[in-house]
Amino acid sequence: MDAESVKQYLADDPPTIVPLAIKPHFEALSDKEKLYAHHISVASFAGTRIVLRQVSPEAELIYDFILTLHKHCSGNYSALAKHSGLSSAEIEAYLNYAAQFLGNLGNYKSFGDSKFVPRLEPRRLAALASVSPKVLKLHQEFKHAIYTGNDVAKLHLGYPGAGHVSTYYPDSPDVSKEEIAGVSDFLESKGLLPENTRVRKTKDGFEILIASALDDPSSDERDLKESEWTMGGGQKVKLVFGDHSKEMKTIADHFEEAKKHAANDTEASMCEQYAKSFRTGSLEAFKESQRYWIKDKGPEVETDVGFIETYRDPHGIRGEWEGFVAMVNKERTRAFGKLVESAPKLIPLLPWDSDFEKDTFLSPDFTSLEVLTFAGSGIPAGINIPNYDDIRQNLGFKNVSLGNVLSAKAPDEKIPFIKDSDLSIYQKYRDPAFEVQVGLHELLGHGCGKLLQETSEGVFNFDKENPPTSPITKKPITSYYKPGQTWGSVFGSIAASYEECRAECVAMALSCDFSILQIFGFGDGTEDINSEAGDILYAAYLSMARAGIAALEFWDPKSRKWGQAHMQARFSILRTFLNAGVEFCELEHKEKDLSDLTIRLERNKILSLGRPAVEEYLTKLHIYKSTADVDAATKLYEEITNVEPFYENLVRPAVLKKKTPRKVFVQANTVEKDGKVELKEYEATAAGMVQSYLERAYV
Repeated sequence: MDAESVKQYLADDPPTIVPLAIKPHFEALSDKEKLYAHHISVASFAGTRIVLRQVSPEAELIYDFILTLHKHCSGNYSALAKHSGLSSAEIEAYLNYAAQFLGNLGNYKSFGDSKFVPRLEPRRLAALASVSPKVLKLHQEFKHAIYTGNDVAKLHLGYPGAGHVSTYYPDSPDVSKEEIAGVSDFLESKGLLPENTRVRKTKDGFEILIASALDDPSSDERDLKESEWTMGGGQKVKLVFGDHSKEMKTIADHFEEAKKHAANDTEASMCEQYAKSFRTGSLEAFKESQRYWIKDKGPEVETDVGFIETYRDPHGIRGEWEGFVAMVNKERTRAFGKLVESAPKLIPLLPWDSDFEKDTFLSPDFTSLEVLTFAGSGIPAGINIPNYDDIRQNLGFKNVSLGNVLSAKAPDEKIPFIKDSDLSIYQKYRDPAFEVQVGLHELLGHGCGKLLQETSEGVFNFDKENPPTSPITKKPITSYYKPGQTWGSVFGSIAASYEECRAECVAMALSCDFSILQIFGFGDGTEDINSEAGDILYAAYLSMARAGIAALEFWDPKSRKWGQAHMQARFSILRTFLNAGVEFCELEHKEKDLSDLTIRLERNKILSLGRPAVEEYLTKLHIYKSTADVDAATKLYEEITNVEPFYENLVRPAVLKKKTPRKVFVQANTVEKDGKVELKEYEATAAGMVQSYLERAYV
């Protein structure tokens, strides 16, 4: 690759390293609560190597290199510079890469799925590795894979058959998208859930690797009695247990320890089902843990652990390992509680009738959390789980807003694309506006809506003889989910981004309602665009428009592929704003290279032009999802997220020149000593980040 092409893949210089502040909230726990939090924290971080294996073939080797080198020099990088012959600038370039690698748990960005490489010449990295035979041996195993190489497709995660990287399909470079779909559909027909699986193509067919501590659980412990089949084309399909067995054993063991310190029987049962799932590979046991988790209302220590989000599997059904442990921020949670109470009155404000909504809104927990531990490839600002539709529709779900993630700021953070005249309002209100957005997105966005289904043969959850009228076509609906189908299985690879877009649009539409802004403590409910509540609304729309521009960093012109679900969604919402007309929103610039690009968004037109445009788009997103109309949904979403020449050739280069590094968080560790648990914190530096991982390398 030429030097110009390589630039966009270079590691951040420097990365934005921030501490995940937690001490006061952790110290407020009782000794018993600290022990409960500690064991689940260890269980969560014990999945670190699982995440690495889910990213790239070389990720685990690079991880071992970073930790081994740090251990070798005892964190003294000045001495390491002298020993290796590297300059202080070269050592800094290495550390910047190491911090970004650990912050993403892999050498592909967790937010964007594109590779990043050291700003250090290969021969200088080799010189660094030469300080120790053990370090050098590791370097020999990944030295070619760590850089860009000449195969552009391998710089992005995606289907292996298209030349991209995906270790959800290990040792299977020639497995095609069609083969993955075929075996996935076959397993779905057998009733096997896919989240904790990987697929390996063999000469005879496919091995389905199931994450479990046991490599041969009994037939009673497994979700399916059978473990081998022959598909229609004669290909063999075989279940192979024991993927990540060492890590899964540690995880299961610590959940059994956590159970001893649970606050109540519900938490104890939840831990028991977690341990069973991680030991045997049973996702039915995992779903049972989620049922108990939903019933565990308002705990002092909140957690969820497992193969949760499916963004990084190119097929959109296999989950990435993650786990979090957090303490409740009671003051912030009170505001969210009011939102939950109001939800049944707020959902009818959305632009469709009750035929496309659940018969009863299942009020979830909605808490603001301060995160102690978030193990995985990245930390979101909010979460709405579980992702199983049958649990969500029948039992409910939980929403969490991660307060210390939202509030973490880097010093002197630059804010491109916002006009100078808007900067003071934007800086003052973007955090509260984002908290409103997260609340509406998670609770009402992901929480609203009904999937119209044939739940079993001849049984429907809607009136099949008099089907509801679509607000789009004004005619009775003709499509719905068939028995055994799920939202994910029908919508496949677009499902994650499409659903994030639907939830974002719900937030954008409902944030225009001033009675909702009042729930969050802004204004008195009076519709006044020039009030403080109006400032919040304006900041929310500016933030979304800005995010839509910044999203182009996560679109790759070579593969013409979006690398991040949320950013594809935000680009489509920016396009929706622009489609509302120049009277509402316009991208302005005077320079030909768009180096002065800013957003002009008319505050006094948000209600009259912005909201209707969003609601029109949202209605289509929602109805197509509700009715399983995947063809119409795909056409809509691909058209609005298509990156046209203006955005590709002018806007995207301007975005890349002004991109700001995504934050990476240095997290504390918990240490058990004599039956008590203490918190150990680290400096918010690259070396502090490495040290924190070295001290939590449980497996």
